[in-house]
Amino acid sequence: MVALSVLDLVPVREGGTLAQAYDAAVTLAQTAEKAGYKRFWVAEHHAMEGIAGGATSVVLAHIGNATSSIRIGSGGIMLPNHNPFVIAEQFGTLDALFPGRVDCGLGRAPGADGRIQAAFRKNLQQAAEMFPNDVMELRALVTGDVDLPLRATPGLGADIEFWMLGSSLFGAQLAAKLGMPYAFAAHFAPAHLDAALELYRRDFEPSQWLEKPHVMVAMNVFTADSEADAVLAASSQQQSFVRLRTGEPGKLPPPIPDYLDSLPAQARAMLDHVGQAAAVGTPAQVRQTIHAFVERTQADEIIVAGASYDPDFRVRSLEMTIDAIAN
Repeated sequence: MVALSVLDLVPVREGGTLAQAYDAAVTLAQTAEKAGYKRFWVAEHHAMEGIAGGATSVVLAHIGNATSSIRIGSGGIMLPNHNPFVIAEQFGTLDALFPGRVDCGLGRAPGADGRIQAAFRKNLQQAAEMFPNDVMELRALVTGDVDLPLRATPGLGADIEFWMLGSSLFGAQLAAKLGMPYAFAAHFAPAHLDAALELYRRDFEPSQWLEKPHVMVAMNVFTADSEADAVLAASSQQQSFVRLRTGEPGKLPPPIPDYLDSLPAQARAMLDHVGQAAAVGTPAQVRQTIHAFVERTQADEIIVAGASYDPDFRVRSLEMTIDAIAN
């Protein structure tokens, strides 16, 4: 059975609060741990009222404190937004609190507009160009393999599993060069999936941390007793995606029956494209779709995304998904 993990954006529902979003994330992580998922990752986003994971390391500490064995990590930290030293301290702290359980997934895209850039007091475009150097510096701050003028305390000697994230060929190439495991964001950007995985595996250079290529791919997954229930639940995230791509982001909206049928052709085509990496339906349908996706990608792990307006739906969806894959 392919290993399954969970990616959570810590969604804030329309009519809901931040506190409710963090409580739901904890419940979801506890469910994932009990069900046998390998990792629980939180993604960094900023100034988006519908996503509560901006202070990623703080959210991970909250989740780590409520769980005991599941790996916790970032999916990911957008390193151009930060400096490597601070991230080494943050994730070194997490490792001290939750030893042997911490992943640090790193992304290059700053994911921020001009307002965020001004708030960060950084030129994020220039920072993105420094991304490969910053990744190596961050790793050196933790491993001590390079003699740096300043030690990260906490950080130095921490047992952190570093991952490269990506949705293009750049991340695949860098992950291969640095001998890192690679996670591809097919759940929102599947266009370069096959080419990126081929490049990563072809050019992979073994490192002291990883002997052979290791791939995780993200999918949106909604599993329910009926296909209609799964399709309805998925419509909340689909609405959010369309709103984001059309410049009108907001909190996670309630589901809408027959949502896809109401869309103009351009928006429907956009969702159909993203749907390449989605499994929506009954346990049998989801099992078949995920198995086909694993056969296509030869992924070592699948990380399951998919925000639902009803937090209880996603809890049940996680349980049904892993049961379906195991059977």
